[in-house]
Parts: sequence; C-alpha cells; structure tokens
Amino acid sequence: MDISQRLFALQDEKYRDFSSKLIPNISTDTLIGVRLPNIRKLANELVKSGEYREFLDELPHKYFEEYHLHSFIISSIKDIDTCINEIDKLLPHIDNWSVCDSLRPKCFAKNTEKAYLYIKKCVSVNSTYTKRFAIEMLMTYFLGEHFSSEHLDIVASVEGEDYYLKMMVAWYFATALAKQYDAILPYLTGQRLSPWVHNKTIQKAVDATSAGGEIAVADGVYEISSSISLTKNIKIVAIGDDAILKS
Repeated sequence: MDISQRLFALQDEKYRDFSSKLIPNISTDTLIGVRLPNIRKLANELVKSGEYREFLDELPHKYFEEYHLHSFIISSIKDIDTCINEIDKLLPHIDNWSVCDSLRPKCFAKNTEKAYLYIKKCVSVNSTYTKRFAIEMLMTYFLGEHFSSEHLDIVASVEGEDYYLKMMVAWYFATALAKQYDAILPYLTGQRLSPWVHNKTIQKAVDATSAGGEIAVADGVYEISSSISLTKNIKIVAIGDDAILKS
C-alpha cells in the first residue's frame, strides 16, 4: 500500500466537507478528508520505519493531506541543515495557511542561530506563505529567551496585501503583547503598524485574552491588564477604520 492509499484508508468524508469550508482556496478534488491527529500518527510511523524518503521527493503532491504529511515529517528531522534543505523544497508548493502552519521544525528550538538566519532569508522571499512561515517561526521560537527587538522591526516591515499574511503579522504582535509587553507596546501606542494590522492585533489580543488577566469592555473601549505588569493598563478606542491606544 503506497502512502496516498494509506491516507485514503483514513478518510472521513464528513471531515473533508468541513475542511473545504475552512480552506476555501483549495480545490475539493485535492481533499481526501483525514483528521490531523491521524496524519500526524502516520507521519510518526513513516519516520520510525524510514519509508518517507522517496515521498519527500515526490513534489508536487496531488492531495492536500500529502502536504500536511510532508510538513509533519520534515518537522521531525533532527539535523537542522537537512531540515532546512527539505523546507526549501517544500515552501514553494505551499498555497494555504493550514499546511503552512503545520510546518514547525523542532530542531529550530536547539539551533536558534542557524534558524534565525534562515528565517531572515525566508522573510525576504516574495511569497505569501514563505513569509508567513518565517513570522510563525519567530512567534514560536523567538518570543522567549531568544527574543530581540530586531524581530519586531522585521515583522512590522513585512509588506503584502494578502489576508493570510497580514493576519499572521497581527497574530505575531498579539502573541508578543503577552510575552514581550514592554517591547510591543510602542508599536501600538505609536501606531507603527498599518491600520488593518493594528486593529486586528487588538482584536486578537482581546478575543484570546492573551494580553492579560482581565479585559473590560464598555462603549467600544477595551481595557487590558498586562499579564507581565498588572499595573499597566491600556485603553483601546476604535474610531472608524482606525484604532488608537491610549496608555
């Protein structure tokens, strides 16, 4: 049984129909309908058996789930140089947020210097999902002990009107607001982000309550208490298409 047949053996047609609504830019003809935990389990089996090597060379793939499987396999590669080489092959073929966000190479956590150099390279590539991948890597691995204010400038300077790229920028800043509050705040109070990203950052921070322990809402004014410094409160006032933060 080849790999695509193994995926079809895990097919759930109702889940396929559900997935097609979440990822509208993907043709339903390319959807098998396999739940991600099952794809991840298959990836682990292939890695343990070593049966995945030829599969990684079979690009482009026909099915959406094959790309997910490919991403999960790559994410498990321990050698960072090998991992980066495989990511380079895959990224040009990624055309949706779901597969892009499933690519989370674990080796980046232990090889931050090489990972960061590669991330900066990806940010400069004229591709929506290569840029999105790079920003997500900064969000995943560089908001803790390896954080630098340089990262904020890199993400803030990303250009592009694609919805999924702008949403990733907003997601980064909303997450960073919780983890690097003092560094992020000037980007919001100084309105350094585009109005759309600025507003979406606020919305995501409020919706997820990721910026603090309490969020009070009254007459369009949001008050967020920082989880890092509870003495600092921000009031967010939405006015028309813009949002202004007042500390």
